[in-house]
Amino acid sequence: MASPADIERVTELLGRSPQGDFEVVVRSNSGDPIVVQNAPLLFDGTPMPTLFWLVGKKEYVAVARLESTGGVDQSEADIPEEEIAAAHQRYKALRDSLLPPHHTGPAPSGGVAGTRRGVKCLHAHYAWFLAGGDDPVGRWVKEHL
Repeated sequence: MASPADIERVTELLGRSPQGDFEVVVRSNSGDPIVVQNAPLLFDGTPMPTLFWLVGKKEYVAVARLESTGGVDQSEADIPEEEIAAAHQRYKALRDSLLPPHHTGPAPSGGVAGTRRGVKCLHAHYAWFLAGGDDPVGRWVKEHL
């Protein structure tokens, strides 16, 4: 899991303390966190649908600009719906595989960023892509940044 230095830096990047366990899975050349992988449950047991979170400041701002110019709608127009749906299923399967054994309480639902269809958040798709996920929306984001 995250080191004390990672917790401190991610807290600074988020502007608040993380509410669950995480680990840094993508770093910049200088070692700064870019993507964290969240546990599927927060400290209080609340389901966390967003497994991969884009925390790198430069990357976050770049994706926000893309979103602000219609990137969500454009990515949905450019990528076949069945490819996006398949990515949601892969993401959900990965996240669900990380739930504690014999977990019977509430669990995260949906796919990337908790959505069941379409694109909700380019940041979440790009974070998963940067972490090595097979995400056509994340690839689209990379091509358009």
